[in-house]
Amino acid sequence: MIYFVGAGSGAPDLITLRGQKLLQQADVIIYAGSLVNPQLLEEKKKGCRVYNSALMTLEEVTAVMKTAEQEGKMTVRLHTGDPCLYGAVREQMDILEEAGISYESCPGVSSFCGAASALNLEYTLPDVSQSVIITRMAGRTPVPEREEIASLAAHQATMVIFLSAGMLEKLTERLLAGGYRLDTPAAIVYKATWEEEKAYVCTVETLAETARAHGITKTALILVGDVVTHSSYRRSDLYHPEFETEFRRRK
Repeated sequence: MIYFVGAGSGAPDLITLRGQKLLQQADVIIYAGSLVNPQLLEEKKKGCRVYNSALMTLEEVTAVMKTAEQEGKMTVRLHTGDPCLYGAVREQMDILEEAGISYESCPGVSSFCGAASALNLEYTLPDVSQSVIITRMAGRTPVPEREEIASLAAHQATMVIFLSAGMLEKLTERLLAGGYRLDTPAAIVYKATWEEEKAYVCTVETLAETARAHGITKTALILVGDVVTHSSYRRSDLYHPEFETEFRRRK
């Protein structure tokens, strides 16, 4: 069996209990060495074989999986955050299906959740934003044209932008083209939940300047929207004394 496991956002104690148990049982671990906290490998059992996928191609990764399966061993494919976001897992799963190899997924805490915790944010404030757009800038790999940053910015929802910390001048340009104001609140969260975590609140206009001032060029999330500064939100109806629910009568 192959298990695709979310390692969590960085802190080793933010892996799920299920993920930790699978790590402890694994005969083979293939981990994303460029992003996964290596402290998690301390969970491995004696004799476990460990591979760093940052140094491997897709073909090499799946070859290790197939060999382990032929040997009757259990493999954990350890991805950063939650594998469903920018994890390149579908292509691995398709190869396993073609080979008749069973697999399962174990979710993890995404870094976009870790970034919110770094700033004590609620992404979905009443009357401010009820939607979160998770996306990235086009870089060495493209994004679909319909998902270009300016098109998504036109919704004026909360945005969480991955893999774009090295393109902040261009990002600012596209955010403004989509309708955000220069003074729209923004934030840069570097290595959310890691010991090295840093979080800086700024504006769309000062994103690049803020990153330069603190030497941030990668491994950071960009948050955009009025929720960053908790401004002008309405209290939740859910806990309002005049709001009736299935469990509570109006007071």
